[in-house]
Amino acid sequence: MVPLAALIKEEARSEKLEKPLLRYGCASQSKKGEDFFLMKTDCVRASGNPSSTFAVFAVLDGHNGNAAAIYTRDNLLNHVLSAVPRGLSRDEWLHALPRALVAGFVKTDKEFQTKGQTSGTTVTFVIIDGWTVTVASVGDSRCILDSQGGIVSLLTVDHRLEENVEERERVTASGGEVGRLSIVGGAEIGPLRCWPGGLCLSRSIGDIDVGEFIVPIPYVKQVKLSSAGGRLIIASDGIWDALSSESAAKSCQGLPAELAARQVVKEALRTRGLKDDTTCIVVDIIPPDRSVKPPQPPPKKMNKFKSFILGKKSKEPANKLAKKLSSVGTVEELFEEGSAMLAERLGNDSSGGATTSGLFTCAICQVDLAPSEGVSVHAGSIFSTSSKPWEGPFLCSDCRDKKDAMEGKRPSGVKVL
Repeated sequence: MVPLAALIKEEARSEKLEKPLLRYGCASQSKKGEDFFLMKTDCVRASGNPSSTFAVFAVLDGHNGNAAAIYTRDNLLNHVLSAVPRGLSRDEWLHALPRALVAGFVKTDKEFQTKGQTSGTTVTFVIIDGWTVTVASVGDSRCILDSQGGIVSLLTVDHRLEENVEERERVTASGGEVGRLSIVGGAEIGPLRCWPGGLCLSRSIGDIDVGEFIVPIPYVKQVKLSSAGGRLIIASDGIWDALSSESAAKSCQGLPAELAARQVVKEALRTRGLKDDTTCIVVDIIPPDRSVKPPQPPPKKMNKFKSFILGKKSKEPANKLAKKLSSVGTVEELFEEGSAMLAERLGNDSSGGATTSGLFTCAICQVDLAPSEGVSVHAGSIFSTSSKPWEGPFLCSDCRDKKDAMEGKRPSGVKVL
């Protein structure tokens, strides 16, 4: 007979050994002082259990000032974690993350808007727990995965009105106007923007002056890497306006993470110059035996014989190659959802959101509610195809007002006392 304590200790040791190593680096060049980042590798899923650590990386690109970016950097992680139920196993915790990220983003936005400041920020927020990577994003900062299979995959969606037809339709349906900047003589210039305010993004945190149909609800994607690992490149639009996903990955192949981040920034500046704040984080997720190095550059030349044996280079577009991610066995896609409707993102809660004390909890701000106080997130949704007002999760009246404003059900704008 093996003592239970010994078994638990052995399991914890095995889990620790199976975790990948993280090597990371960050580089930036500032023009306006509105880019910020977060790198935290000592987060703990279960208090007192060192084997339950996970890492968080984020890039935040502020606009109209830096207040929203700073506030989000300092508060978003705590808001996300407070939305995850206590006492979950690791698998349950990972399964709960997408919903908690939605709640955390909305709560952060709601709290910041009460401060009455008009700045806003994009957010690309990455949680790495073992081989599982969960990415939540609003705006046009981006995260890509360069897998050991040689495929570059986009883990975020750009929320630029110019390029995202679905977001344009949602904003106009919610009460916003989308158009270009008009100048003297009636000519229109620049990218598509949302009016009032003139923001060219459809999702952000903050931006109290542009209407609440510019929502903080993130696109979330969760993937599980194979034991071969991979490289994440998380960067603000100062990088992506200069480099494609593929060129950014190629520019730093074979370099350790810290040098890789510097190289991506250097390549972006060489291509476009310093026209915007430019920030890049590179994270290498590698096996614990260190037998696999960061993605290596392909051979520069190949003779005709080798070319014949190995086959011709694929001429398929990069986006088609990225869609083959799962088929090559390098990554398992676990979750993907980008809807801007809270009823769809928070899902159904058969328990009704009840706590052990018998009270109900607001799914966003986590305040306790008496059963008569909570309003179902499904109640009266004009966008949801399956309204179930008797089912949880439930919202407090304040968060219900926030939800209604984001869906264009009441005049936008937050009254600041």
